[in-house]
Amino acid sequence: MSTSDGTGVGPDAVPARLAAVLAAIREAERRFGRESGSVRLLAVSKVQPAAKIIAARGAGQRAFGESYVQEGIDKMDELARRDPVLAADLEWHFVGRIQSNKTRLIAAHFDWVHGLCDLRHARRLGEQRPPGRGPLACCVQVNLSGEASKGGLAPEAVADFVAACRDIAGIELRGLMTLPAPAADLESQRRPFAELRRLRERITGAGHPLPELSMGMSDDLEAAIAEGATIVRIGTAVFGPRPPH
Repeated sequence: MSTSDGTGVGPDAVPARLAAVLAAIREAERRFGRESGSVRLLAVSKVQPAAKIIAARGAGQRAFGESYVQEGIDKMDELARRDPVLAADLEWHFVGRIQSNKTRLIAAHFDWVHGLCDLRHARRLGEQRPPGRGPLACCVQVNLSGEASKGGLAPEAVADFVAACRDIAGIELRGLMTLPAPAADLESQRRPFAELRRLRERITGAGHPLPELSMGMSDDLEAAIAEGATIVRIGTAVFGPRPPH
């Protein structure tokens, strides 16, 4: 079936695709001895139209991830015009790389940030968080592979970073996040996720509880859940391919 956005996947297909992803998550929970419902889906909606977000919300999905600040804000505004009740119930996660000139917009419009790894950004986000919105929930990004192309802190720097952020009003550290290098098999995929889990355990044991592990996407979903993921980030499997520009 062709659709107006050129992807072949229209909004009407989103509920069934969402259900399949959620079923895969629940099956992985069962397979690896996780409590049912302990893993949340973050539907990454970057470059997808608002109509697909509406379709996903109608099927029960509440949390959506955006990588581009202005695109995300434009969708929030469009959804507020189209359906104010629905829009007010959505939870928006910023999953892109943070830029200093965009921190005010992120602080004002998003509920979560998944890539915090710069103390200057943490301070700016805290200072710029509007009164009355509550703290901005943040996951600290950890670069486990040392890839220069990826953001994130080296594992040995995370504990000091977490300690420094604890004193910043306006943000609340909720967990750790990583984007590991691709791996071909389940055991290889599990290793970096296990490393992140152990890092979280050490930091929590030192008196800085971090309940969330944001890790795992379509290709390594099972490995992430096996090692304790609480949030998995999936886009194409829910919404279909990204529309052509």
